[in-house]
Order: sequence, then C-alpha cells, then structure tokens
Amino acid sequence: MVQKVTAKKAISFIESHQSIFVHGGVAVPQALIRSLLQRASELENMEIMHLHTNGDASYAHPQYRGHFKVCNFFVGPNIRPYIDFDSVDYLPCFLSEIPSLFRSGRKKVDVAFLHVSPPDEHGYCSLGTSVDVARAAFESAKLIIAQVNPRMPRVFGDGVIPFDKIHFAVEVDEALPEVPTKPLTEVEKSIGRNVAGLVENGATLQLGIGSIPDAVLAALDGHKNLGLHTEMWSDGAIPLLEKGIIDNSRKMIHPGKSISSFVIGTKRLYDFIHNNPSVMQLDSSYVNNPSVICRNKKVTAINSAVEIDLTGQVCADSIGRHIISGVGGQIDFIRGASLSEKGKPIIAITSRTHKGIPRIVKMLKEGAGVVTTRAHVHFVVTEYGVAELFGRTLGERAKALIAIAHPEDREALESHWKQ
Repeated sequence: MVQKVTAKKAISFIESHQSIFVHGGVAVPQALIRSLLQRASELENMEIMHLHTNGDASYAHPQYRGHFKVCNFFVGPNIRPYIDFDSVDYLPCFLSEIPSLFRSGRKKVDVAFLHVSPPDEHGYCSLGTSVDVARAAFESAKLIIAQVNPRMPRVFGDGVIPFDKIHFAVEVDEALPEVPTKPLTEVEKSIGRNVAGLVENGATLQLGIGSIPDAVLAALDGHKNLGLHTEMWSDGAIPLLEKGIIDNSRKMIHPGKSISSFVIGTKRLYDFIHNNPSVMQLDSSYVNNPSVICRNKKVTAINSAVEIDLTGQVCADSIGRHIISGVGGQIDFIRGASLSEKGKPIIAITSRTHKGIPRIVKMLKEGAGVVTTRAHVHFVVTEYGVAELFGRTLGERAKALIAIAHPEDREALESHWKQ
C-alpha cells in the first residue's frame, strides 16, 4: 500500500550504509535530494548511484565526504569538479549492461529515488523522461520512494509501473529542467551536411543531444522514411517528426514508433512525448543491445568524441585522466550499426575545440581512455570531409584522417606519421 508522505518523512526511513539509486537526466527527484541532504549529518557510508543528472548535486561536495560516496555511471557537468576516485568515483560500463548490474545484485540497490507521473485510472504511473536504467532500479530496490509530479510526461513502454509498488509517494508540482538548443555555428552546419550525405533514405538513426546532432537533423530536411531507435533524443528531432521525414515506416522492429531510453530537452519535447502512442521509452538493456539494434536496416549511428588518434582510436569520456562523461551507449550503437544491413557507424567531431585544440591527434593524451577501438570505427566526419576507415590499413587510416584534420594541423600530423 502506497503511503503519501512528506519528503522529510520518506527520507526518515533511510538508514546508514545503504545504497541509493537516483533517477537521472531531467527526472532527478530534487525534493528527495534536498531532504536527504538535511539528514546528512545523521547518515554515514551511504552510496549514491546514477547516470548523468541535471541540476543540483550538492551531495558530491567535499563537506559530505564520509556521509555520501557517489558512484557515477556517466559524469555530468555538475559532478566533474568533484571526481577524486574515492568519495566521488566513476564506473565505466556500457549503458546496455548497467541494468544487469542492478538485477544481478552486483550493484546493490537498497533504495530507489524515482520521479514519476501521477497514476492513471488503472493505477499506473510513468517514469517519464528517463527509463534507461531506472526500470531495473525500480525492480531491484528494497525501498522505493517516488516524487510524484503532474508535470512529468506519461510515456508508453517500460516506464509504465504500478503505483502500488511504490512504498512512499511525495507529491510535488515542479517544472522539469530544460536544456534548450543552441544556435549552430558554420562549422557545425558543415559537419551536419557532411554527415547527412552519408544518411540514406529509410535509415534508422541513433543520435544524441548537442550541436552536432542538431546540425545533422537540420540537414536531413530532404530525406524521407527515416526511423528513430536511439539511446536518447532531444528537440532537434521534433521538426522531422512533425514533417513526417522521420516516420519510422521502414524499421524492422517497432515500425511506426520512435524508440529511446531517455530524453532531455525543453517543455516542447516533454509535451510532444506526453501520451504520444508513436513514442516509446524502453529499458536500455534492450534499446542499446547491439543484437536488437542491428535488426533494423541502415542503422546510422552518429556519435562524438573528445579526440581521435591517427590509427582511429576514439577517446570519448575523458580529457587525459580527467573524466568528463562516460562510456554510455557509444560502443553499443557503433557495434549495432556495423552489424546492421547497410549500417553506418559514424564519429562526428569538429576538427578543433572551441579553444583551438586539435581533436585529430598523433596520439591520445596520457591517461585518456579508449571508448571505441580503432577496429570499431568506420567513418569519421569533420567540417573538412569524411574519412572512411573500415577496411583500411593503419597507413591508409592516417592519411584519411589527416585529410579531414584542421588545415593548420595537417603538416605536424604528417611529420609525426612519417617519423
């Protein structure tokens, strides 16, 4: 039987030495987090686990060491400054495999902090914007505390859960965080056009959030019969969905449905997915499973990177030793696309960072992690063109990558390769 209580009352049932899963993305239950922090002095040796989260993450601040240890499956900007590999740590894992950590008990979930919609007339609520690994946490937790919010969209799929399985419900009425799109630069528009040239009609797309995915979507206006089976998506896809350019008609699995495991964007996106039968959010162990992904034809997976060396090794989760994101679903979809009939795994990057630092480099920085191996990479795209690496030797790869590097970096790269 669900008990409707205050956040303070719900948090009073938490004990020291427990592990807490926190719903991620824009679904972070901030009312529960605020109440947890108020009890921090009474608790010790707690573990907080989550993917990327939007909003306040004060529990990671130094004053809470000894009370909270933070295990990140994906590191967001609110956590990056506090990573010390002790009290605030990072667990690299494919997004497709994180749910199995919970379900197998390898990562124990004592308490799940969830953020859900109110129950419908049948007694079911929705995990809304983020199903990803939250469904597995819901199934695995001994104690479920949910922030119930009428502004959380109801989304079909694996996020539909029985309200009576929740132990404590805390009612709030808070707007979800919004992550608006940014104006595109000419460099980003060029990359978008170069990637769009690789996308075939009838392709199933995987792309994420940010300027490059938005630039690619903006360049697909002349395409048709595209599909969406992606780890996540954002506002940039809405115009193509509204125009019928993305109609999911050629997909082999879930035809007519846009499939993802979470979304991040603005209220326009949250309104679009609310009670929309053409949108489904499913468990990331399914959405990101390469054997599922490859069942669609022409899967075109578009991912980004921090830097790429001349052999094609991709660093995507760190700047040297400094962790800035996570493994996420890049390899899941790179591999799924490569196994798909006429699939195309793509790494799309600007040739330089906004600070002028090259992204195509002679070797990765010391301590940098290889998220995607050189054997996995098929296409690399910058504003200067497309390098096709699949089936090419190391020497051929280096030549192709140098050709799409920033013109001012090419001579140094060529010199290094000759040496």
